[in-house]
Amino acid sequence: MDKNFYNEASAKKLGWEPSWFGEKYFDDKLVRAIKKWQRIRHLKADGLCGPMTFRRLWTERQEPVGDFCFDEPPSPSKYLVYNGDLYPIKWDKFVLWSSDGGLQAKRGNYYDYSARPKRNIRYFVNHWDVCLNSTACQGVLDKRGISVHFLIDNDGTIYQTMDMQHAAWHAGSGRTNRASVGVEISNAYYPKYQDWYTKAGHGQRPIIDDAWVHGTQLAPFMGFYPKQIAALKALWEAVHGATGIPYEAPENQFGKISTKYVQDVPYGKFSGFVSHYHVSKTKIDCAGLNIVSLLEELKEEEE
Repeated sequence: MDKNFYNEASAKKLGWEPSWFGEKYFDDKLVRAIKKWQRIRHLKADGLCGPMTFRRLWTERQEPVGDFCFDEPPSPSKYLVYNGDLYPIKWDKFVLWSSDGGLQAKRGNYYDYSARPKRNIRYFVNHWDVCLNSTACQGVLDKRGISVHFLIDNDGTIYQTMDMQHAAWHAGSGRTNRASVGVEISNAYYPKYQDWYTKAGHGQRPIIDDAWVHGTQLAPFMGFYPKQIAALKALWEAVHGATGIPYEAPENQFGKISTKYVQDVPYGKFSGFVSHYHVSKTKIDCAGLNIVSLLEELKEEEE
């Protein structure tokens, strides 16, 4: 692979510059600088500024900017949208893409199924965004040419970025995207950003130090705020009501949430709520999210 050509094409597509790594040109010096940058952050040191490196780079560059605030609070809605129809959501901070202060997926970054038969949605995929807030996340998605249906910000605000009738490009393969909806939950992941959250007025995040994915224990990382989990449950409940996705999650032999890739999900033999790592052997989000117990809480609350 010509790494100089790759990085030049990546920069043109995503909008970064060699100067972000302290260099001037797309040459071997830039490749070495990227490798050094990746090693320091315990990423794969291949010298290529691919999607994972870019997302981490973008988050670090956003850190000094401060938290994003709208001049006016986003306009809340009481409904999410599926194939043009409105379905209630029990959450007071839900914002549609068409509302004041809304966030919208970029046209051309998803499968547009307008005027087609209602899409059969079988499962819901949970992601963490490795960004400082949902606005920054939407910016990264736009630059990468991908999308997601929902975003959950640090304060628990839920943004719907498109009609659920459309298939967002959020989980890799076309098979997975066409059968699912997804959410990006704001969380910069790395504990080094804890001070940023405190200074921005959000408070400290919990630290997860016992999470396993694909047979490997992860180094300690930041978890979600309780208000984000509450928002997530409200979103699951609303999507369940709109689509009929059952309150099920992949379980291991002990009835606990599976911590590994589950082939039945992308291959159409499972319907329910999953994390990204359940449908991809290369992903780790949302490690530590106990979907099984959260769904049990939802079932009890509805009784």
